[in-house]
Amino acid sequence: MQATDRLGMIQSIGRLFQQIITTAALSAAILWYSPWLLLLLVACLIPAFLGESHFAFLNYALNFRQTPVKRELDYLRQVGGSKEAAKELKLFGLNSFLTNRFTSLSDEILAQNLRLSRSRLIAASLLSFLSTGGYYGAYVWVIYKTVTRQFNVDQLVFLTQTIMNASNNISQIFSTLSSIADQALFLTDLLAFFEMRPTVVSKPNALPAPRPIISGFEFRNVSFRYPGTERKVLDRLNFRLEPGERIALIGQNGQGKTTIVKLMTRLYDPSAGQILLDGVDLRDYNIEDLRKEIGAIFQDFMKYEMTARENIAVGRIAYLDDTNRIVSAAEQSLADGVIMRLPRHYEQMLGRRFEGGVDLSGGEWQKIALARAYLREAQVLILDEPTAALDARAEYEVFERFNELTVGKMALFISHRFSTVRMAERIIVLENGAITEEGNHERLVSRGGRYAEMFELQAASYR
Repeated sequence: MQATDRLGMIQSIGRLFQQIITTAALSAAILWYSPWLLLLLVACLIPAFLGESHFAFLNYALNFRQTPVKRELDYLRQVGGSKEAAKELKLFGLNSFLTNRFTSLSDEILAQNLRLSRSRLIAASLLSFLSTGGYYGAYVWVIYKTVTRQFNVDQLVFLTQTIMNASNNISQIFSTLSSIADQALFLTDLLAFFEMRPTVVSKPNALPAPRPIISGFEFRNVSFRYPGTERKVLDRLNFRLEPGERIALIGQNGQGKTTIVKLMTRLYDPSAGQILLDGVDLRDYNIEDLRKEIGAIFQDFMKYEMTARENIAVGRIAYLDDTNRIVSAAEQSLADGVIMRLPRHYEQMLGRRFEGGVDLSGGEWQKIALARAYLREAQVLILDEPTAALDARAEYEVFERFNELTVGKMALFISHRFSTVRMAERIIVLENGAITEEGNHERLVSRGGRYAEMFELQAASYR
């Protein structure tokens, strides 16, 4: 929006140059007859220009203060118009609550804008008297000179036309300058946005990711806290993930399971400690190259309003036109059966945003998302609770297929269901950002520790 709105500034600058050239020619003519006359025209317009500039700054400041409220309004519009929220809005009777809140916030913004506009109108009206007085004062001076025979009629006609045109052009110059100044205030925000740089970047001459991976990942005393918080999500964590190994991470929400995945994919860097891949710090590898070797599907995966083919191809967009690879990935994730039931199969538009689109159930969307991970043909596969919307049998089938596909690869999955967790060769239990237990299912159950407690609680609910 900022970039689109500020395109007018470029047009204003071009218009300003045209106005300056025209005004310079007219001013030269007036200057020939009287420098004081030109000075009068300019001086009377300066207060109006300063007033406009002052209110332009006030308008910018008001827009800045209103930003949080406008974001809330935008959120309320999204909630009120989204199909995801429609069920709860009707069930809980939230229509009046949301519309009243939207109306209240809108009225607040409207009242603030009206107050500023009212003040601007009054100030502009008062200042216009000054500029109008200077304009007609110039006419009076010319008429006086003509009556006293210092100017003839031809000079009178020439000067009145020149004064009118020069005054209009000078006024337009000040107006354009004020408009540019107004736009420039907003442009500073846009430029500040463009100057923002990611904090996680590849080093110069970064190393390519190893192919194949020899010794795997190693977390060495890794601690991490999210920006803006003091709470450590991970606290001096140590563990390894070796080639061909399948690890499951379990623990209550907020214990750092997903954070580990984000650190492995370098969405973040550790606050302390090191993450090594084949003995080399992850920060020494090229980020894009590293991520090509990792296929990850998160619980909050994207549902792209695109065709089924494109929804899978985003996993590795270079394979968009490779039908064999896309179909193979769909078969591996069990999405092929879903797609073949669609009217246009792989060319079917998914979602309801566009005409002809077909929406899928949560479980069907998840199978599409899983196909993206398989399409990447990565050395590391990560499933971060992507099967939460599947029933127990469907989830079991997905993870059975996952086990088949990860033979010889590094695999890490996160799930709250112990029927799938027990498939892992090694299970890591996280609490308070640290590893409290580690081993296979049978070993951890026999210990009678935290894992056994959680397993028993879940098993009891099925009895």
